[in-house]
Amino acid sequence: MQLSIWQMALVGVIGLLGVGFYGLLIGRNLVKLIVALQILVKGALLALIAAGSANGKMNLSQSLAMTVIVADTVVAVMGMALAVQVRRRLGTFDVKALASLRG
Repeated sequence: MQLSIWQMALVGVIGLLGVGFYGLLIGRNLVKLIVALQILVKGALLALIAAGSANGKMNLSQSLAMTVIVADTVVAVMGMALAVQVRRRLGTFDVKALASLRG
């Protein structure tokens, strides 16, 4: 059985989104949550590129993908900076420890 390019893209999108959502739901470590969020965004990017290719608007989808990559990189850097500050203050990356930061 030969898969078409659209079926392979769909399998990739579903796989990346599944792994990303699983990581977000299960993870308690801030760094692992950031990585899971990155995987989730990459699945959305693959879906965006596949949809643009299917509609014949590949240039538009690539432009949107580049915009999402830039915004996602900023989010990842800010998340890692937050994780470093939490590690310095609390000594752990555990999300449950953030409940003690009421102020």
